[in-house]
Amino acid sequence: MKNSKQCPKCGSTDIIVFMNDGYPEGAHHGIMTGITIMSTVPLHRYICCNCGYTEQWVNRSNIGKLKQCKKAKPINK
Repeated sequence: MKNSKQCPKCGSTDIIVFMNDGYPEGAHHGIMTGITIMSTVPLHRYICCNCGYTEQWVNRSNIGKLKQCKKAKPINK
């Protein structure tokens, strides 16, 4: 939905996004990679207003931080 601007489930273009970029306001809505709110990676949520389908995205610049998190478990190993 982020890239296509269309819901992959129902085809609707009635989509809203919650951009949790703010620290600390949006930080608690992300993935905790440490013990403080400042160590949270924010999530961007795309929601279809027609069927409720939801996608969550992380900025590419935060992928390395997520991969180093002890809680992260690769599924291909």
